[in-house]
Amino acid sequence: MSDDATTPIRILLVDDHELIRSGLGAVLDLEDDMDVVGTAGSVSEAVAQYEALSPDVVVADLQLQDGTGLDIVRTIRKQSNDTGLIVLTMHSGDDQIFAAMQAGASGFVGKDAPSSEVVRAARHAHVSPRAFVCAGLVGAMMRRQSGESTNLSEREHDVLLLLADGLGAAAIGEKLFLSESTAKSHIAKIYQKLGAANRAQALVTAMRIGLLSSIQPSER
Repeated sequence: MSDDATTPIRILLVDDHELIRSGLGAVLDLEDDMDVVGTAGSVSEAVAQYEALSPDVVVADLQLQDGTGLDIVRTIRKQSNDTGLIVLTMHSGDDQIFAAMQAGASGFVGKDAPSSEVVRAARHAHVSPRAFVCAGLVGAMMRRQSGESTNLSEREHDVLLLLADGLGAAAIGEKLFLSESTAKSHIAKIYQKLGAANRAQALVTAMRIGLLSSIQPSER
């Protein structure tokens, strides 16, 4: 993070759509206190650019071809507590907000928000990289407390990971020391929370909202 207040905030912009990179980059570059020093279109490219450029703030799309913006947040946060990390997304549901916060993001902004909100978030992230801000956070927390959130329990997340590995209810029960009927109950609850009718829909939704963003092919 830059120490001199007169030095522009150096920003790395990550999105797999060139038009969005160009458009948002132009908006940020118009600010006297900001300078887009690099762009990337994937997780791997973003990490490489971060290591080469050492930007003050990274603004990353949630949906990328080789992963998600949360993968970028987790990777960079392991290396630095001083880097501002903003997540942008078209899907700004409660689960995405909490996933970004838990990953270590500094802020979360919907792509339908005005560009001025991205600018404000970037300035906040530069000054307070570990203080999470999101316009919808209060509402999401209230819904979670009232039980309206689709947030999975720890056990349900364990089951989801095994579903992603291709296991059926019987095998999942064996892995987690559960009866097959209990495993089926957890699977049904996961489908209900994710609004899915089957395994494929559940996994697609889970990947879209970041619940499976860091999963690698199983070696089991």
